Amino acid sequence: MNSGVNTNPYTSYMTDRIGPLPFCPGCGHNVLIKAFDKALIKLQIDPSKVVLVTDIGCIGLTCRHFITSAFHGLHGRSITYACGLKLARPELTVIALKGDGGCGIGGTHLLNVARRNIGITLIIANNLNYGMTGGQHSVTTPTGGITSTTPWGNVEGPMDLCGTAAAAGAAWVYRTTMFDRKLPDILARAIRQPGFAMCDVWELCSAYYSPQNEVDKAGLFEILDSYGFEQGLLTDKPRPEYSARYWEAFAAAKKNRKPRVTIATEYNHSVDRQIGLVIAGSAGQKIKSTATLFAKAAMASGLEVTQKDDYPITVMTGHSLTEIILSPEQIDYTAIESPDYFIVISEDGLKCAYKRIEKLTATCLLFAEESLELPTTKAQIIKISATKTAGAIDKKAIGVVALAAMLAQTGIFPAEAFKTAISRFQRPEIARTNLDAFLAGTRLATT
Repeated sequence: MNSGVNTNPYTSYMTDRIGPLPFCPGCGHNVLIKAFDKALIKLQIDPSKVVLVTDIGCIGLTCRHFITSAFHGLHGRSITYACGLKLARPELTVIALKGDGGCGIGGTHLLNVARRNIGITLIIANNLNYGMTGGQHSVTTPTGGITSTTPWGNVEGPMDLCGTAAAAGAAWVYRTTMFDRKLPDILARAIRQPGFAMCDVWELCSAYYSPQNEVDKAGLFEILDSYGFEQGLLTDKPRPEYSARYWEAFAAAKKNRKPRVTIATEYNHSVDRQIGLVIAGSAGQKIKSTATLFAKAAMASGLEVTQKDDYPITVMTGHSLTEIILSPEQIDYTAIESPDYFIVISEDGLKCAYKRIEKLTATCLLFAEESLELPTTKAQIIKISATKTAGAIDKKAIGVVALAAMLAQTGIFPAEAFKTAISRFQRPEIARTNLDAFLAGTRLATT
């Protein structure tokens, strides 16, 4: 904020280049926006440091009439955009302007900005209906209200937006109306708050709600009173602001962050084109983690690698399937349409990949647990006793056994690279077991 050094104070934050405000005669938005301009004048914030965020709705037509920065997005999403801006640029003054319709559509965003206490200001132009799209009922339409979607009278009760925000943990909440002479000062107070601040401004919609329900100034206050919706400052509970805490935590974590692991090329490879490998097993067989070790070994052999995993939502039950692509050049497409190598080591894996195995071509080398009954396939089949071999060491090492056997058989990169990855990227006690599994798997390829 300006501390007295600005010799040319801002006399308005609005521009006439766009023309006059586009609202209907008598619309409360006219009053609210002019009060909002006066609030900014009072604060004298550098316009380049202010961002107005709006979404769909009559109030969303506002931001282009100001000399500040602005962001206009989808209906009900202005809070999310505003939060993103504040998190990325905490030094900015971020103000979201939205209607009661947007609050209904983006209700979950209102709850979470209040809960997190992200330092944006939310100004709600609450005219009790969807004014832009034809006067449909909104979450704040009073019971019995006549709208285009409730011509018989609204049967719902209105949502207390202030009560909802306060219950979710909002630090500062204020309810007022378009008739409050102190509205500019109230809005300025809201903008000054370091945490999340919400100002719910009740208005008259001169196009739809007010004419259809014969609501004037007195009627608006009667509605407020009938629901016990108090006016004024309803919540003032300062607490640490989210974005400041977030960046503090990030900075602290950055200091303690472990050095990034780099994988240097230590081995050669025999791969002259992009090849695909699929490994199909069961949850609990360490398929994903073993495949990652294999991928790191391939990287240490000078190959580009991608890994894509597939598994159900359950834990320790069902299939676990991993696709690995190896290439001497950059990989631009990460799907494997015709695998070059396929490993299937459990009934779960077979069930998941059954139809895929049926479609394998004659150029594919299929390594399969010897106990599995495979479907008819054109692939070249190599049966391995992976389950028995791993069982003598650790049943969770079956993936290492199978991959070591495949690697020894194909020689796509040195088996020593896989052995090094096991030793380098696993805890010693786990690595010892997997190194035994690696040796046993290598022997399977020669027997």
